[in-house]
Amino acid sequence: MTEFRSGFVALIGRPNVGKSTLLNNILDEKIAIVTDKPQTTRNRIVGIKNFPGSQLILVDTPGLHTPRGKLNEALVEISKSAWRDSDLALIILEASLSRMRPGEREILTQALSDNIPFLVAINKIDLLPARDGVALQALPMYLELMGEFALDPATVHFMAARDGVGVAALSRAMEEKMPLHPAYFPDDVQTEMSERFWVQEVIREQIFNLTRDEIPYSVAVEIDYYKDLEKRLSIGASIYVEQNSQKGIIIGRRGSKLKQIGIKSRQAIEAFVGIPAYLELHVSVAKNWTRNASQLQRFGYEE
Repeated sequence: MTEFRSGFVALIGRPNVGKSTLLNNILDEKIAIVTDKPQTTRNRIVGIKNFPGSQLILVDTPGLHTPRGKLNEALVEISKSAWRDSDLALIILEASLSRMRPGEREILTQALSDNIPFLVAINKIDLLPARDGVALQALPMYLELMGEFALDPATVHFMAARDGVGVAALSRAMEEKMPLHPAYFPDDVQTEMSERFWVQEVIREQIFNLTRDEIPYSVAVEIDYYKDLEKRLSIGASIYVEQNSQKGIIIGRRGSKLKQIGIKSRQAIEAFVGIPAYLELHVSVAKNWTRNASQLQRFGYEE
């Protein structure tokens, strides 16, 4: 009987380093929302990839950062919890940086001292300037990993998650690190997210894309109703902001911004589910919710 491997991989790294992009590329499906703004991911997003002899359960996490405020503290705790509960940590770094930042050094130091299984992925090599044949192994960050941290070269992988460069080799390396274990999920399951939660994330993604400054970071989304009417979906959602002034910005002049958010969200939902969708959006104020423990719990950021 062929041995089967299955386990959990926590995607760890600073905000905007490419964790969600990597998850979507491995799954060949957009499970996690992606924007060009840091700290887009706020929850554990689980994607399941089945191979002939293994199953990878990939856990996308909020970016590790120095927390300011209760919401950010909750996001950092979500990341640390995912790492503690996984069989392997994939530590993702950014190729363009000359040195690792303090948080990344702390992650590596802890992994080495606690003997935590991990791999390192140096991402965004596609954004490096033309290197005239200079090997990627000459990158300052790679030399730092080899020198100061004395890593085995087989532990470190180069990739461009956006284009899929190096992703297949990285996936094989993660497979090999998985423990011998039967599959945790059926082979036709790609995520443990509910459709309700995914719709909530899609709406939040459009708010990130269509607003600026502090607005997207002050927004929470709740699904009020979700009805599958066989040939169409009927969805109602509430968008919560912290201040009345933010409510006006989300709604826009004569409702134009809210209409735009609704249209973009509905188009993304319909493209994913393959049937028409009706989407009703409302905007409300939950005063200073990012600093309120009970509100954070309500919106799913604290247990």
